[in-house]
Amino acid sequence: MTDKIKNILFIMFDQLRFDYLSCSGHPHLKTPNIDRLASKGVRFSHTYVQSPVCGASRMSFYTGRYVSSHGAAWNNFPLKVGEQTIGDHLRKLDVNSWLIGKTHMKVDLEGMDRLGLSTDSVIGARLSECGFDVHTRDDGLWGQGPDGFYDQRRSPFNEYLKDKGYQGENPWANNANAGVSDDGDIASGWLTANAVLPANVDEKDSETPWLTSQMIDFLESDAAQKPWLCHLSYIKPHWPYIVPAPYHDMYGRDQIQPVIRADSELDDPHPIYGAFTQNMVGKAFQRDEVRERVIPAYMGLIKQCDDQMGRLFDYLEKSGRMDDTMIVITSDHGDYLGDHWLGEKELFHDPSVRVPLIIYDPRKSADAARGTVCDALIETIDLAATFVEALGGDIPDHILEGKSLMPFLRGETPDDWRGFAISEYDYSAYPLADKLGIAPRDARLFMVVTKRWKLMHAEGGFRPMLFDLANDPQELNDLGDSPDHSEIIDQLYESLFTWARRNSQRTTMSEATIRAMRKGGSARKGILFGYHTEAEANPELLSKYVGKAPRIPKP
Repeated sequence: MTDKIKNILFIMFDQLRFDYLSCSGHPHLKTPNIDRLASKGVRFSHTYVQSPVCGASRMSFYTGRYVSSHGAAWNNFPLKVGEQTIGDHLRKLDVNSWLIGKTHMKVDLEGMDRLGLSTDSVIGARLSECGFDVHTRDDGLWGQGPDGFYDQRRSPFNEYLKDKGYQGENPWANNANAGVSDDGDIASGWLTANAVLPANVDEKDSETPWLTSQMIDFLESDAAQKPWLCHLSYIKPHWPYIVPAPYHDMYGRDQIQPVIRADSELDDPHPIYGAFTQNMVGKAFQRDEVRERVIPAYMGLIKQCDDQMGRLFDYLEKSGRMDDTMIVITSDHGDYLGDHWLGEKELFHDPSVRVPLIIYDPRKSADAARGTVCDALIETIDLAATFVEALGGDIPDHILEGKSLMPFLRGETPDDWRGFAISEYDYSAYPLADKLGIAPRDARLFMVVTKRWKLMHAEGGFRPMLFDLANDPQELNDLGDSPDHSEIIDQLYESLFTWARRNSQRTTMSEATIRAMRKGGSARKGILFGYHTEAEANPELLSKYVGKAPRIPKP
C-alpha cells in the first residue's frame, strides 16, 4: 500500500443495474472480479444517477453538476461550451484526463463557432470531447437505417473488425451485434427473439475485450507514464442484447429473477408513468417470452464484463499499477428489464435510477474501510469532487455540486452528509409528451429520495408519485394521491424547494474570493460612498482626495 495515489481508473459500464452483481446479492450471476475490487474497497449501496438516461447522466458525472445546472438534459443535447469538466479541474493539478470508450457527449458547435474555437485546436478538441484527451472514443451505437447511420462519426470498433477480416460496411451491426439464423441469414440483435443466439463474432474480437485491450495499450504508452485519470467507458451491457459464445447460453430462464411488478400498478396509474408503460419498449418487456430471452443474454454480457475486469486487474497487479491507482466501477443508469411494466430506463424506480458504485483506494489511509458497504445517500456527481480531493486539490465547490466521498473511503462518517438525493429527467423529445399535451418546457420530472421515502414530481399540473421504501421496498404501491401522506409529501417538496434554491450558476466566483471582497478592499482603492464628512473617514483612505484643489484649465 502507498500513502499517495498517482492515477485514477474511472470505469463505467452502460446500463448495468445495481443488483446484477453477486456482491450486491444476485443469486445466480457470479461476478468474482468486481467482487474482488469491492473486497478491497468500499461498495456504496445507495448511489443515484442525476438522470436515468445516458447523455444527461454522463454529463453530470463529467461536470460534477446537476442536469438543470449543465443543461445537457437528454441524449444529443449539446453540453454548453462554458461548462468545466473533470479534465479541466484535474489539469490544474498536472493530471491528464484520457478517454477510452463512450461519453455520448455532443459538442456545442454553435457555441464554439461563436467564440471562434476550432475543433482542430487543443482547447477545441477537448471541448469537443467533454474535456478528455482521446485515446479511443467509440459510443457503441452504430445503428444504420434507411436514412443512414445513427452516429455520423467514424467507428474505431468497426475499423478494428474490418482489419480483422470481418466483411461489410457495418460489422458492428452484422457481426458483433447479430447472430446467424438457421438459414444462414443475419439475425439482428435489434430483434429480441435473437437474444438466445451467439453473436457472429469471435469473443476476443467483441466490444468488451476490445476496449480492455485499448486500456492495456494505453497503460503501455508514454501517456500513462505521467499522472492520469483514464475514463474506461464500456458500451455493454447496453442493448442490443446479444453476446458471443460462450456467454450466450451460460444462463437460462430458471436463473431469471422474479419480475418486480403488480397488477395494481396499472390501476389508475400516474398519467406519465402510465404513458411509459404503453410505449413500444414497455409493452415488449411485459411479455414473458421477451424477458426469458433478453435477461439471460444481459447476464451473459455482464459476465463477460466481469471476466474482462479479471484480465485488467491481473495486468494492473503484475505491472504494479494497483499500488498507486484509485479504481472506480459504476454505471450511467440501470435497466428495467420488465420490472414495473417497463423496459429500458428513464423513470425513477430503483432498477433504473440506482447504480453500482465501488471505489478502491490503495492508500494506507483507506485500510479501515476495506471490504465495507456504505449505505449513505450518494449522488454520482460526488465522483468529480472525490477525484479532485484524492489527487490533492482543493474542491471548487462553487462549480462542483457534489461532495467528496473521501471521508467514507477512510472509514469516517461526515456529520453533515446529505439527507436526500436528487435526479431529473427531461422527456421533452418523446412523442408521448405530445400525447399528454405537455409543452417542451414542462416535460420534466424530478425525484427526491431519502432513506425512507421517494417522491417524483412532474411539471405540468400532475400529482406526485410517492413510495414508502421501508414498507414497500419494491416500489409497487404509489401513495402520491393518499391524503394520509400529505404531510410527508409536503416535507419532500420542501426538500425539493431547498435543492432548487441552490446557488448553481455563480461559477466564476469562489466563496473565498467573495469573503475577501467583504473586507473593504474597494475602500482602499478609492470607493468611499457613504461618508458624510472627512471626520467620518480614515484619513489614509482620503489621502488621494485631500489637498489644494487643481485649477480649471483656461480655454
